[in-house]
Amino acid sequence: MSLLAELLRAGLLRPLDHALAQSLRRLDPLTPEPVLLGAALASLSVAQGHAAFDPARPSLLVDAQVDWPSPSAWETAWIGSPWIAAPVDSLAPSPADVPLVHEGGLLYLRRYREYESRLAAGLLRLAASPVRAGDPAALADVFARLFPQARQGEDRQAWAAALALRRSLLLVTGGPGTGKTTTIARLLALRVAQAREAGQAPPRIALAAPTGRAAERMAESLRAATLRLRAEGGLADITDALPDSASTLHRLLGTVPDRPQFRHHADNPLEADIVVVDEASMVDLPLMCKLVEAVADGTQLILLGDPDQLPSVEAGDVLAAVLTAAGEGDALARGDAAALAPLVGSRAGGAVASAPLAGHRVHLLRGYRQDADFELAPLADAVRAGDATGALALLRGDPLAGVEYHETVLDPLAVPQAGLLAHWRALGEAPDPHAALQWAGRLRLLTAVREGPQGSRGLNARIEAQLGGHPIGAAPAYFPGRLLLITENSYRHRLFNGDVGVVLRDAGGALVAWFADGAGDVRGFHPSALPAHESAFAMTVHKAQGSEFDEVWLQLPARDARVLSRELVYTGLTRARRRLHLAGSEAVLRAALARHAQRISGLAWRLGGREALPPPAPVLAPAQGSLF
Repeated sequence: MSLLAELLRAGLLRPLDHALAQSLRRLDPLTPEPVLLGAALASLSVAQGHAAFDPARPSLLVDAQVDWPSPSAWETAWIGSPWIAAPVDSLAPSPADVPLVHEGGLLYLRRYREYESRLAAGLLRLAASPVRAGDPAALADVFARLFPQARQGEDRQAWAAALALRRSLLLVTGGPGTGKTTTIARLLALRVAQAREAGQAPPRIALAAPTGRAAERMAESLRAATLRLRAEGGLADITDALPDSASTLHRLLGTVPDRPQFRHHADNPLEADIVVVDEASMVDLPLMCKLVEAVADGTQLILLGDPDQLPSVEAGDVLAAVLTAAGEGDALARGDAAALAPLVGSRAGGAVASAPLAGHRVHLLRGYRQDADFELAPLADAVRAGDATGALALLRGDPLAGVEYHETVLDPLAVPQAGLLAHWRALGEAPDPHAALQWAGRLRLLTAVREGPQGSRGLNARIEAQLGGHPIGAAPAYFPGRLLLITENSYRHRLFNGDVGVVLRDAGGALVAWFADGAGDVRGFHPSALPAHESAFAMTVHKAQGSEFDEVWLQLPARDARVLSRELVYTGLTRARRRLHLAGSEAVLRAALARHAQRISGLAWRLGGREALPPPAPVLAPAQGSLF
């Protein structure tokens, strides 16, 4: 029996992956087995979040003992196949009539290789695009008011704002509470002042995030930062030009009902001078490709994100790849350092950029959210570093303010003091949808897995039953207070994967599902008219990414699972604003922090990052008795 058939029989391939291989076999019965198997694994790779299949690391896809061929054996069989293109230019299109692409040692589905290549070309285009900077010295007075500490020591917020005068592509990264939104508010104010100094109209600014909730958070934070700026005095004429709302990326690009294309693209770019995208780690490869292509020459793109969070649910780890290409530091070309010296002083640096994206990143370090009531930072640092011993010492030692460790709890619903059920019962009694949605954001149960006793699906079924007083599975489909999570994009409804709503009765007594519209209002839908959705009382960490809650209960599974990683734990615990409950055994926590959330991609290589893909393995004749 072939390895392809064995993997299918063992349930390690999806029927869709196998169907792709079989379609190639039907078109050409002489197609070699390794080409068919490679096609199936390239398809499976995309389903698991990778951009391509890496023959050197098949164990990232299949959690089983398999006698895999060597990378050189794979590549020997792929060379010359009519189904597999082998481009010589990493940014040029591949043939449209070939379903697979072999490049840089990886095997791609052609569509995803094209997304990666087009995204790389777009980012390099923006990085090379000049900015009409003018004379930075003319902005010295307003810069000093925006960043009064800039000359008294290293102020990375100030440096990011100054860099925005020199870069069409800017990456601003940092963990929770490091002031990314405050930086952006002051950076945008500086750009408004720059336009005013040049006698131009204020720049058109678009704010966006991957999900509706992340867009709402972005707008709320920017409004608060703007109010703080106004309170400082003397900046009202600048801050009046700052935006006070944000949209999802889908809304920004312009969804077209029942079509995957967007209204804005390379031939109809966004009508904006500055595009700011928050939670960039959540943006998958296809969406980021379409966004970058819709950003015209002369428009500035600013990406904000936390590099230690989970990558996107869908294919790709775009932010990580871009940051790899940009390098770890904030070094600039000597010309930049000299030009910006009037604003930030004689800052150390001035290195010559060694790669196209070098010098396009500023990483913020200072934690602004940390206070005496919530000591999350030390735990987050230990988790991010994979320091399980240090994390456990913090959890078991002197209590961290606002953090509770429940080492033996496997059922959060059985902990009365958690108040989970009482919180959700109150949702159905809210006076209006605004109040219900606001109340819903105060507490959330997050899980690492979807299935099993500690998974979101089983917990949601139990919660529904207990709230309705029915046996599991017998609760009504909809009831007042049911939290809903949209699980697929619906351009017709303008509802997108990750949007959260609540069911309440309207004035006539009918059940209506209410969702925030991103502009401070709500929209109601008949529940049966909604796109695919599920309950949101318990959510996976992946689904909660981009959201924050006053209080979070993070429930780990009873046993280790391959989805567990330090990035997942870090992302889960940093969803909490004021209080965190972490439930999980020492063994599971240690296993999670020992594992990285790895994604296979060639994007950093295409962008000229120093961690380029290794060259293809030398072509060797397959050994006697091998699979091929």
